[in-house]
Amino acid sequence: MKKSKLLMIIGSLLLLSLFVLPLWNITLEAPQYPIPLGMDIYINKFEDYHEHDIKNINLMNHYVGMKYIPETIPEFNIFPVAIMVMVVLGVAIGFSGRYKLYLVWFVLMSALCIAGMYDFYLWEYDYGHDLDPKAIMQFKNPDGSPMGFQPPLFGSKDILNFTAHSYPRTGGYVMFLGILLTFIAFFVGKKESKYQK
Repeated sequence: MKKSKLLMIIGSLLLLSLFVLPLWNITLEAPQYPIPLGMDIYINKFEDYHEHDIKNINLMNHYVGMKYIPETIPEFNIFPVAIMVMVVLGVAIGFSGRYKLYLVWFVLMSALCIAGMYDFYLWEYDYGHDLDPKAIMQFKNPDGSPMGFQPPLFGSKDILNFTAHSYPRTGGYVMFLGILLTFIAFFVGKKESKYQK
């Protein structure tokens, strides 16, 4: 089997890791929590980083009027289907050996990742800004507007006495590696086609 085909197929199959490995993680650090609170985000569920973390985050956030982290969201039904479609499509394209389609798959998968990150940002924004006006504790910005508690999309951010961290987890890194392999497969395939002429 040609190297380009192999890279394309392996890169596509690496996306299957998202069904067992966490894609993203959000962690909250604060002096009153020697062990930070956190949650792992999979393509089909939220999961405690440590036992009862999500419950404790919900209890804490209730005081400032934030919504509870739901057990499920509509995206958890969409993401697994989208990933399976991309895996099957990627493997089929790999076996076809048509290297130009490798680039099409790469662009499509990259667009899906960007759309997923934007959707994640919108979810975080709503979660951090749509606050209950009757919350027990209310904080204001210097201009008098209600303070938001949106976690960062990527990186770390101070929110009151908490530091929120938002970074990819193992599944995210494996996915990015898979996408990178398909990009490399395009150039390898292009080079292989020149040698055949």
